[in-house]
Amino acid sequence: MQAPWGASGLNLQAGERLACTTRHTVLSTMTVLGDPGQVYLLTHSALRSRLGLPTTACVEMIDPLTLKTLCASPRLPGGPMWPGGMAIHANSDLYVVYGRHAHRLNRACEVRAHFELPVDQAYNSFVILDNGLLVTKNLSDHSAAQLTVLTPDLQSACADTLCPEPSIARLSSQGNTVYVVGVRSVFRYHWRNEVQALVRDEAWHHDYVAGTTQTYGWDAVIDGHDAWFMDNGHHNYQVRMIGSGLNPTPNRLIRVALDNARDHQAWEVSGLRHGSITNPPLVDLKTNTVIAYDSANRVLRGWRMQALEGPTALEPLWQKTGFGCASHMILYPDSGELVVNDYRRWGEEVVVLDIASGTEKARVRSGGITQGVVFPSVGWQRDLYWCSMGRLARIFVA
Repeated sequence: MQAPWGASGLNLQAGERLACTTRHTVLSTMTVLGDPGQVYLLTHSALRSRLGLPTTACVEMIDPLTLKTLCASPRLPGGPMWPGGMAIHANSDLYVVYGRHAHRLNRACEVRAHFELPVDQAYNSFVILDNGLLVTKNLSDHSAAQLTVLTPDLQSACADTLCPEPSIARLSSQGNTVYVVGVRSVFRYHWRNEVQALVRDEAWHHDYVAGTTQTYGWDAVIDGHDAWFMDNGHHNYQVRMIGSGLNPTPNRLIRVALDNARDHQAWEVSGLRHGSITNPPLVDLKTNTVIAYDSANRVLRGWRMQALEGPTALEPLWQKTGFGCASHMILYPDSGELVVNDYRRWGEEVVVLDIASGTEKARVRSGGITQGVVFPSVGWQRDLYWCSMGRLARIFVA
């Protein structure tokens, strides 16, 4: 849901502004928070991939204010390059999936366990189910995707599950159910204790590409009622998403009801040709607001969901053009603040908007020259951390 659990919003007031502390990184993917004051950063190498060599990842514990490294893991084996993922498990250890490897580390960034994943492709992050199991998937655009389930000890929990099609998007989950956005359809699997395996839900499936010339979707938001995602994900991003769309059609926002996959809808985001994205929309159930964007054409939009009989109605709330949004976002539900990126003048800015009106509350230049397409996180004291490949920024209220 891209919202913090129990943390207060930035709550920007008149006379306050955003400030920024930055540091260079190799390739930063995300930060996660541990105990109060603990911030962990995941980075990975890239140059070796251009030479056809395996790449590695690294986890650092950083100072929450200065961003300086306090301790770091050894180089973690990875292999094929793609931004991976990191999380802190209920058992308090750090887990990383990068390349074709999974790693378990303690809070001092020391490696406790390691697992080599079966397919020689990059695995794009993972989800942790309510039962503590980890589920990961290879990033595939031609061969069928393969789900691997690991125990917290990084042992195989069951035989791998072959999906019916390739999948580019990251996995989503709710409870012990895993959602997969394939290159043409969305489907799900339930973990069944009685057979100790993921079992496909044959009754829940939606072919979102059928009858269109759209390209694949990216990550899905699971809000408890619907799955939301956007399509036309095929692009040629290098430094920025602007102008990167490769398919001639507009990109779409797609909704699929969790209780009945036949209840589905799609809306064009901007209506402009060559629309494209890399990430998910955002859904705020407190205000019944949906945020979607067309990164290739620099359009950001907000809609209000109408509670009507029959199909969901989206009432347009606000729209911003010339707005370079491409990254995952942050929503502060208590203050109604939406944090997004805006790439302009060959640089990235982090912007706080009011989610209901789209009114801009503050912005600050983060220093990155690449347009971020990865993962921000909230901080400990009216601040947040923004990753944009070669730059990590702490954005705070001043």
